Amino acid sequence: MAVADRPGSPQFPAIAGAIAPTSHEAIDAAIETLQQRKDAWLAVSVAERIALVDRLITDNWVIADRWVAACLKAKDIAPDSPMRGEEWATGPYTLLLTLRQMRQSLVDIQRTGKPKIPGTVTTRPDGQVVARVFPQNGYDKLFYTGVTADVWMQPGVTKDNLAENQAVIYSKKPASRVALVLGAGNVSSIGPLDLLYKLLVEDQVVIFKSNPVNAYLGPLMEESFRALIEPGYLRIVHGGAEEGAYLCNHPDVDEIHITGSDKTFDAIVFGPGPEGAARKAANTPLLNKRITGELGNVSPVIVVPGPWSASDLDYQAAHLVSMLTNNAGFNCNATRVIIQHAGWGKRDDLLRRMRAVLRTVPPRAAYYPGARARQESFVAAHPDAELYGTPTAGDQLPWTLISGVNPANTDDICFTTEAFCSLFSETALEAASPAEFLDRAVAFANDSLWGTLNVTILIHPKTLKDPAVAAAYERAIASLRYGTVGVNYWAGTNFVLGVTTWGAFPGHPLNDIQSGNDVVHNSLMFARPQKTVLHAPFRSTPIPPWFVTRATAGAKVFPKLAAFEAHPSSAKVPGIVAAALGM
Repeated sequence: MAVADRPGSPQFPAIAGAIAPTSHEAIDAAIETLQQRKDAWLAVSVAERIALVDRLITDNWVIADRWVAACLKAKDIAPDSPMRGEEWATGPYTLLLTLRQMRQSLVDIQRTGKPKIPGTVTTRPDGQVVARVFPQNGYDKLFYTGVTADVWMQPGVTKDNLAENQAVIYSKKPASRVALVLGAGNVSSIGPLDLLYKLLVEDQVVIFKSNPVNAYLGPLMEESFRALIEPGYLRIVHGGAEEGAYLCNHPDVDEIHITGSDKTFDAIVFGPGPEGAARKAANTPLLNKRITGELGNVSPVIVVPGPWSASDLDYQAAHLVSMLTNNAGFNCNATRVIIQHAGWGKRDDLLRRMRAVLRTVPPRAAYYPGARARQESFVAAHPDAELYGTPTAGDQLPWTLISGVNPANTDDICFTTEAFCSLFSETALEAASPAEFLDRAVAFANDSLWGTLNVTILIHPKTLKDPAVAAAYERAIASLRYGTVGVNYWAGTNFVLGVTTWGAFPGHPLNDIQSGNDVVHNSLMFARPQKTVLHAPFRSTPIPPWFVTRATAGAKVFPKLAAFEAHPSSAKVPGIVAAALGM
C-alpha cells in the first residue's frame, strides 16, 4: 500500500526514533555479502525454499504479538482499543496468509512445475485470458463469503501459453541479482511482503531499508527473518535520505523496488529539484538500473444509482467511511473521490448517512509526516470542507469531507493529488440514465483522476437487471485502467488476499509513473498480469470485520485468522466464525 509525499513534503522521510542510521561501511559490508551469496540463492532447491518458508511462518508468528504492540504504540492506539484489529489484519495476518500461499505454490511447483490455479481459466470474446484465483479453498469460501477474485492477463497471454507466463524463474533461471527494497512507513506488512516477492518470485537477494516512519519494526524483522538473514540472502539496514540515496546509487545494487510516493520515485530516477524536473521532462533518467514501484492513487468509488433501501444506504455509508478511516486514512487505497449521479434521488441521503457515521468515529493520530500540511492544503482550496470529530491531542486530525466538487474542474486538488490523510471528497456527474452514468464515471476515473492503483464500484443487483446497465457494467470492468477493480467490496482489501496481484495498471513510462510499474503479492506468480477484479454481494453477511462500525469484531477476528494461518486447523474455525458473528 503506497504512501504519498505530495507537494511540499520531503522526498525521503527524515530518520526518526531510536533506530540509528546504518553507516556506509555497514551498508557496503551488507551488499558485499549479498553479492557473494546471490548465486547460492539461485541454487536453493524448491524443497529447501519450502523449508525456509515454514521457518518464516513459525518465526513471524512468534513475534506477532510484539509486532502489533509496537505498531499500536507508534500510532498512539491503546492496547485494548478495538482499532487493534487493523494492525493484526494488515500486519501478521496478511504476511502469514501470503507465506502460506507461497508455500502452497512452491509445493505445486515441486510436483508439477507450476502453481495450481484454483479456479477456471477462461478467454473473453476479445481474447483476454481471465483466471479465477480466489477462493483457493473451503476456508476462503467460509472466511470471505461470496467474495471471488479473477486475475486478467495482459493481451498476448493465451490459455495455451499461460503456463509459460507463470513461475518463470523456476523453469528458466535468471541472472543473479541484488535488489534494494525501500520499505513503506504506513502498513507494517508491506516491507516484508515486498522483499519476499523479490526472493521467491524474482529470485533476487535483498537489501531492505526500513522506512524511518516504522523503523521501530527493524529489530523484530531481524528476528523473524533469520531464516534468510543467516545464510546471507537478506540484509536489513536503516536510515533516511542520505542512506536511501547511497543505496540507490550503490554500484553493487542491481535494481530497486519502492513502495512509496511518485515524488520519491522521480527523485531516485531523475534526481531532486529543478534539475530533476528538467530531466523528467526530457525523459533522461540519471538512474541506469531497473526500478519498480508500487505508488499512490486518488482512489475512486463509483456509486451506481439504483433502488437502494434505507438499510442499503446505511450499509454502504459505513462501507465508504471504512475505506477512509482504516489506518487513519494513511492508505494508498483509501477512498479519495466518491463519484455519484447528480440526478440520483438518494445522493444526498447517502452523504447524510456517511456524515452520521463519521461523527461516531473518534479522530486518530496523524502519525505520518506531512499529514497536517496536506489536509490544510485541501481545506484551503475548499473552505467549505466539512470537519468531523474533535481532536483531543495535537497530533490528531478531524475526518474531512469535501462534497460537491465540480467535475469540470479537472485540475482540482481533489482529483490531481492524493491526500494521504483523513480526507476524501465527492463529486457528481450528469447523465440521462444509470447506463450513461456508468460510462461517464469510467471515463472520468480513467481520464481525470491521478493514478491507476485501485477503483471500487458499488452497484445494486436489481440495477444490473436492466440490459443497458448490464452492458455498461461489462464495459466498465473491461475499460477501467486500474490494477484492482473491486465490485461491491473495497478494492483495497485486495492488498490482503495475497493470491491476487497488487500494483498499478501496466504501461506507465518512467517519466509518468503515477501508481507504478509492477505488481507484488501475486502468490500464483503470474508474469504478465493486467489487473485483478474482485466481486462480492452488494451486502456481505456477516458485515465484514474491517468495517469501522464492526471494529470490536475485527479486534477478535483478525488475531484468530493470523493464528489460523500460522497453524491451520479446522478446530479453530468455530472460534473465527463466532467472532465474525459478534458472539
